[in-house]
Amino acid sequence: MSATRRTMMAVVALALALSPMLPSAQAGAATPRTNTAAPHTTTATPRTTLLAIEHQVMCVTCKIPLNVAESPQSTRERVYIRGLIAEGQTEAQIKNSLVAQYGPSVLDLPGTKGFDLAAYLVPAAVVLALLALLVLLLPSWRRHARTRASTGVDVPKLSADDAARLDADLAHFD
Repeated sequence: MSATRRTMMAVVALALALSPMLPSAQAGAATPRTNTAAPHTTTATPRTTLLAIEHQVMCVTCKIPLNVAESPQSTRERVYIRGLIAEGQTEAQIKNSLVAQYGPSVLDLPGTKGFDLAAYLVPAAVVLALLALLVLLLPSWRRHARTRASTGVDVPKLSADDAARLDADLAHFD
């Protein structure tokens, strides 16, 4: 197998390995749970909690995650989220309402369109470029190591005087 073909296979394998890291449309979907308000009903309704939303949104004034923010604005956001949960909105609907109310800076993750997409693509591209560089340089490094090993390492010989002094020093520590 040629080096180019191995390189291409390595790049494809890496791309497949990194594909779960890319954002998907299903990333924010709420998990359906059984409706606990009516135990006789078996329909699944998407439910969410304040805790689940707090980890995914930011306080718009503090610029920190809502779950650690302790400002009047973060309190207002929590009250607003509790109201939306009480209305029975899903996680995606609540996020959309928060964006409509406070703007896109309320979301914890960058968007998946336009310039915000660079937050996902640039790190993946850097990792791919570094791996491609490694694949290209590794054969050269291995050849260089083999030639050094075959020539042997030149170890300087000790003179009789230096050898005697070394033996005396080592005997002193025994």
